[in-house]
Amino acid sequence: MARTAGDYFIAGRSISMWVFVLAATATSFSGWTFMGHPGLVYRDGFQYAYASFYAITIPFTGVMFLKRQWMLGKRFGYVTPGEMFSDYFRGDFIRILTVIVALLFSIPYLGLQLRASGFLFNVLTDSYVAVNVGMWVLSAVVFIYVASGGLRSVAYVDTLQCVLLAIGIIITGIIALNLAGGWESLNAGLAKLGASTIGKWGTTKGLGGGDYNAYFAVPGVIQFTAGLGKETPVGGLWTGIMILTYMFALMGIHSAPAFSMWAFSNSNPKPFAPQQVWASSFGIGLILFLFTAFQGMGAHLLGANGAVTQAEIGIANVLPDLTDNKQGGLVPHYFNQLGDTAPWLVGLLAVCALAAMQSTGAAYMSTAGGMLTRDLYKRYLNPNASHETQKLFGRIGVAFIVLSALTVATYSADALVLLGGLAVAFGFQMWPSLASVCWFPWITRQGATWGLLAGILGVIFTENFGASIALFFGIELGWGRWPWTIHSAGWGMICNLAVLIPVSFMTQDEGEREHRMKYHNFLREHASLGADKKKLVPVAWGITLAWLFFGVGPGAVIGNDIFGAPNAGVDGWTFGIPSIWAWQIIFWALGVFMMWFLAYKMEMSTVPEKDVVALTDDIGDAAEPAQGE
Repeated sequence: MARTAGDYFIAGRSISMWVFVLAATATSFSGWTFMGHPGLVYRDGFQYAYASFYAITIPFTGVMFLKRQWMLGKRFGYVTPGEMFSDYFRGDFIRILTVIVALLFSIPYLGLQLRASGFLFNVLTDSYVAVNVGMWVLSAVVFIYVASGGLRSVAYVDTLQCVLLAIGIIITGIIALNLAGGWESLNAGLAKLGASTIGKWGTTKGLGGGDYNAYFAVPGVIQFTAGLGKETPVGGLWTGIMILTYMFALMGIHSAPAFSMWAFSNSNPKPFAPQQVWASSFGIGLILFLFTAFQGMGAHLLGANGAVTQAEIGIANVLPDLTDNKQGGLVPHYFNQLGDTAPWLVGLLAVCALAAMQSTGAAYMSTAGGMLTRDLYKRYLNPNASHETQKLFGRIGVAFIVLSALTVATYSADALVLLGGLAVAFGFQMWPSLASVCWFPWITRQGATWGLLAGILGVIFTENFGASIALFFGIELGWGRWPWTIHSAGWGMICNLAVLIPVSFMTQDEGEREHRMKYHNFLREHASLGADKKKLVPVAWGITLAWLFFGVGPGAVIGNDIFGAPNAGVDGWTFGIPSIWAWQIIFWALGVFMMWFLAYKMEMSTVPEKDVVALTDDIGDAAEPAQGE
């Protein structure tokens, strides 16, 4: 079906509504959601479970940018975000930086997913299949269908993989709840755990979050540590500021260059709102705040926490002791509980887990291959490349991405972990550039370009990867990883804006501003709110800022004990569950409302009333810079 380059790279702008809804959801929530997230809930408790709000913050980025990117892509024939930025800013440096961000995001992120699939096979076969063997074999399967069919094949396969992802998490959660003896038994066990001081982080020691078991409380608003590895945060890493900036990092999934190409691949914006509000915020959010919580917190009561078992406050001893930071193996151990009674279900869950891992990796393989072809090969080496040639180099690009990811994952797993920590934080650094194209014409080419570069460096040098680089040159960074319990995505954005804002104001040019306004005038003509909706803009700002502050920011500390102290027991908890869990569920529901209000009521993800007329009929072969003129 992929007759042209546009067919291959962005499915001919013809992906149907429900294919996009499910495929984009599968791409957003990877194998890490399936395999890693429950293990981290187990390791760090409910203070980390605030990360489940990425079911809302990831598509929040989509609400901000996807509709407007689709309009620009349809109007001017863009295939990659590099083409859009180069055209809008009339410069190629930002196009190259966009490709670099795409590679820095795709290779480590893909490598982590592929290695996790090999690890799953290793656990389920009792180490009979080596991690690297399973990883390479499964990668070959993904490569074949991605390279052959392009983004369309990714979208169709992701549709089924999304369903499998959801089913797998739900079934695994039910297994955990059943092993714990049901809802009431689970909460009774959590009450005993909450009354103890057992845990990786001990207690929160009253630093703004009360003095409670750290599994059940956020350890304050912020801690002025030198950074993880330099000073260990008291009572846990997940302060209010850490949760907020970690949510910023995960917003990078939808602001990464790959999702711009997802936006361009649709025939209209109709799928955006249901994907963002119902499939992601409501559906995935419900699954994470219930079934993932069952898996992670239930593990403490089922033998995974040796101290809990020794204190005789557990419910059963069916899982191995995972105390020594082996949380990555938690989910396969739940699978193994069914080995004797329902081996067919173990097989199904293994397929669900593999689907979760492949769904994200496939999309990043396809889109990164497209960017290498369009933004490097076609732009600089062969401007007149035919559609066949572009498809060939797109496939070569996919092979390059896969082999790079597999090489790092096979021969330097430690480097893969370091790089993986950078991936989503790099994606978040695209926010100002996207905001410029979609909303703010005052941001200049120089401001966006140098701001993006500063943001990338800010991320690198507040992560372990930056420390490793510095040590290579004989320099030791004094602040460690995530200083002041602020995630590297937050530090990167601070650096990004610190450069972008002054540089933009110093480089204003009337001619360039007039050029950029052609895009913004087009967006205003097609996407502006009616007079009756404009009065709701302050309300939308208020709802969004309040939710970010209290739901995933400093105000989250209120949730520690507002519905009963963690050590008050089931009878002392207002809703019969820990206060922090109740707070998360309430703000998940409020977050769904916020997303509905923005996507539908404020028309940020709805179909524009005025048709968008394309300036070119040649899909996938848009003109080069200055096309907007």
